[in-house]
Amino acid sequence: MPLLRFDIIEGRTDEELKELLDATHDVVVKAFGVPVGDRYQIVSQHRPNEMIIRDTGLGFERSDKVVVISMRSTQRSDKQKKDFYNMLVKELGERCGMEPNDIMINIMTNGAADWSFGFGEAQFLTGEL
Repeated sequence: MPLLRFDIIEGRTDEELKELLDATHDVVVKAFGVPVGDRYQIVSQHRPNEMIIRDTGLGFERSDKVVVISMRSTQRSDKQKKDFYNMLVKELGERCGMEPNDIMINIMTNGAADWSFGFGEAQFLTGEL
């Protein structure tokens, strides 16, 4: 049920985008134990001058392959989040050739009442989910 948004600089091929999304979904399933069919991903592509992603004073450089992954989800433990960050960076490196310094991840937490999957109903609150 996590909703993931990917902000990237335009220029990736359809195959590269598919692998980025598939690899990320595989890690979400492993790290958080969500069902395989529970997949919500949105990609926004930007011109290079529309994304300024610095290093927050950590002393590393980013390339034009930088990706910002924002996830909205119900509460996850700190351990789950740390494991997710680590597994995702490794998976994107192996499957997509991405460098660890080009992967920025942010998780925003919300509750059961904050989700409606359709029909104007709060399926977590109604017991459907």
